[in-house]
Amino acid sequence: MTPYELAQYMLNQDHFSQWMGIKLIEVREKYCLIEMPVKQEMINGLRTVHGGITFSLADSALAFSSNNTNEASVALHCSMNFTKAIRLGDILTAESVLISDTRKTGVYDISITNQHKVLVATFRGTVYKIEKKVTDL
Repeated sequence: MTPYELAQYMLNQDHFSQWMGIKLIEVREKYCLIEMPVKQEMINGLRTVHGGITFSLADSALAFSSNNTNEASVALHCSMNFTKAIRLGDILTAESVLISDTRKTGVYDISITNQHKVLVATFRGTVYKIEKKVTDL
């Protein structure tokens, strides 16, 4: 399978990412660009997007980029910075880029922007390679 096909294979089984409305925009080996519309159910008591939604978008980008070579990886450590409020109706894009790759781990930087290309959050995720194939899980 190509990296895009593997990411689509994962998305087809990922009901949470489907609920969030995530779409694959571009997928290359150890890279992905995904998009998500902000829905009413994602808004918190301050009328902005719940931080867990933003984190989940980044986590999905991490999963689709770190597993798209069929080398299964799981999140080991993640950190996030929220830089601008996200509102109902925004369309978010998450771009995941590999910055370090070893035999057992990978580190990815994920930038999340809104429809105006304004940076709304940054995320760094470290994954652990579990020595299994995605398609065998």
